[in-house]
Amino acid sequence: MKFGIVAAKFNQEIVDKLLEGALNELEGRGSVEVVRVPGAFEIPLACRNLINKRSFDGLVALGAVIRGDTYHFEVVSDSCAQGVMRVSLDSGIPIGFGVITTENEEQALERAGGSHGNKGQDAARAMLEMLNN
Repeated sequence: MKFGIVAAKFNQEIVDKLLEGALNELEGRGSVEVVRVPGAFEIPLACRNLINKRSFDGLVALGAVIRGDTYHFEVVSDSCAQGVMRVSLDSGIPIGFGVITTENEEQALERAGGSHGNKGQDAARAMLEMLNN
């Protein structure tokens, strides 16, 4: 099996923990290629480019969007989610969605290996489950 992970660089401390969780879940299941992109907004295009250029069984999208004082949070999080879903539906390739959207950094850390688990690991697990459906 061949897997791709697209991980945002923005909020890197958090995303690196999500990436660690995803890599742990995929360990021993096949090869994994990791691609870093500037932020969550760029994730859908990178997923599409990976699918178009290489043969992957599944992908995992990882990012962290933390609410700020402007509407930017909604634009980025909605665009990312809709874009990833579109790429998955258009390609038929499952993409585990591990882009967390939180009110603050503390909530993000809780979801990146803290008290709420690791959503990167959960996203990889969801992608693997979809491969078996």
